[in-house]
Amino acid sequence: MDIKEQFNAVAKEYDQNRRRFIPCFDDYYLNSTKMIVAGFGCPKRILDLGAGTGLLSYYWYNESPDSQYVLVDIADEMLNIAEKRFAGIDNVRLEVCDYTQVLPEGDFDGIVSALSIHHLEQDQKQSLFKRIHEKLPPKGLFVNYDQFCADSPEMDKCFNSFWENQIAQSGLTEKDVQLWQDRKKLDRECSVTAEIDMLWKSGFSQVQCIYQYHKFAVIVAVK
Repeated sequence: MDIKEQFNAVAKEYDQNRRRFIPCFDDYYLNSTKMIVAGFGCPKRILDLGAGTGLLSYYWYNESPDSQYVLVDIADEMLNIAEKRFAGIDNVRLEVCDYTQVLPEGDFDGIVSALSIHHLEQDQKQSLFKRIHEKLPPKGLFVNYDQFCADSPEMDKCFNSFWENQIAQSGLTEKDVQLWQDRKKLDRECSVTAEIDMLWKSGFSQVQCIYQYHKFAVIVAVK
């Protein structure tokens, strides 16, 4: 199965298992978002790339309910879950879109993404970061909540082993673990160090990893 098919297949179960797959869930999604909004303010119009079920936008919306949101994903069934999540909220728009090919039209002063960009090849990441930089206005904000490898194979093996042990003890079913292992075959991780370098090369004036827990990290870039 390709990425679209894999993530459509797990859309309904996706949210309920996030905490089991991400041991640092609250710091990763909730507290990092609170810190970013407290430090940089609330963007007026936010684009969520690879939005899936709208989980990341949910935490941004809680901090910035008056912002305009555009959620894009290649998996339509994932967006169906997001549609239910934001039912009756008129400042959230959903769009089926392959952001590796084109970004939605319109102006955005905030672009965010969670657990999506690590599926791209390294040259695709670099190309995307350049297009994100071009899309943003001066002082515009890009935040990537993602999954990364370590800088060395030895340390990466340690990271992966620790994560796999946590998942084994999380209460996930054998089916859920098998689907996760299948999805991992689509991963094209880079290190935090490598991604920060890509963002500098894309023209951002400030780049910082503001949170990291082994394989999970949040990187903020300011144009």
